[in-house]
Amino acid sequence: MSEQQLRLRMQTKSGHKLLEGLFLASTIGRLKEVIADSANIPKHRIKIRQGFPPKIIDISNEIAELSSFFRSGDTIIVEEDESIHNVDAISSPSSSVGPESAAEADDRLDTMLHHQLEKGATGILTRKVVPADNSCLFTSVNLVMNEGMFDLEAASHLREVIAGIVSSDPVTYSEAILGKPNGAYCKWIRDKNSWGGGIELAILSQFFSTEIAIVDTQSGRVDRFGEDKSYKERVFLIYDGIHYDPLVYESIDHSGQLRTKFSIHNAVIMALALELASEAKSIRQFTDVAGFSLRCLACQQPLRGEREATEHARTTGHINFGEY
Repeated sequence: MSEQQLRLRMQTKSGHKLLEGLFLASTIGRLKEVIADSANIPKHRIKIRQGFPPKIIDISNEIAELSSFFRSGDTIIVEEDESIHNVDAISSPSSSVGPESAAEADDRLDTMLHHQLEKGATGILTRKVVPADNSCLFTSVNLVMNEGMFDLEAASHLREVIAGIVSSDPVTYSEAILGKPNGAYCKWIRDKNSWGGGIELAILSQFFSTEIAIVDTQSGRVDRFGEDKSYKERVFLIYDGIHYDPLVYESIDHSGQLRTKFSIHNAVIMALALELASEAKSIRQFTDVAGFSLRCLACQQPLRGEREATEHARTTGHINFGEY
């Protein structure tokens, strides 16, 4: 493992560059050193994004091995974090005097929210089940963006919104990003049988100017779409491998009030969402995407798992699948 090279391609505002001298067993600290030398960015101001949409990678643990984060051939986006000031200035005694830091403000806010949620036990975070009709993502997003309004007709509208955004920007939404030509994708996403995923969530997050947090019941991971946009509010969906449901904070005082949007600083609601995911995992409320059953809606061929579906799409061109 320690001898296996890790080939990472770095993209910065000045262009692309291959990072050399890295191995799978190299540490985050070593990666920062290589980036600092190559991109002329101070180590403490390095920010790394990866994937689509590009997500910030946590590089705070400098002894963590790179094999936990990257595979050989990956491309990383490297930026200089302008919000981080000089390390020495931050750690100097004089810096402790004056207005509270952003982290201190967030801690204070979370404490206040915790007390508010506990006071009188006025509500509970719960999962609202929506139909498994291949449009669950869109129905769920519409519900949380509209404070609990359930509308099965909204899915077709959101599909049109996505198609309109994608078709209007073929440079950003190229075939390399979409996995198919821009026009073909727009036709595909308008089909009521087509499933939504990461690309669609990223677009909808930007459309509503709200962060969308996806809590995965199988892995316990939270994927946050729009986390780099400084949005003020966050909504939650829970995902079991193939199906999305919305999470709502529901009053238990018989008032019937629902809340679906929360402050981006509200760590309490995030913790409650993770609790729900953990409970679902403990009773195996998730789908093993490697082994679940599908049927091609074009030729009716039964398939098993994501791998067979991907191979079937590659060889036949069929891209619409349903559960069975």
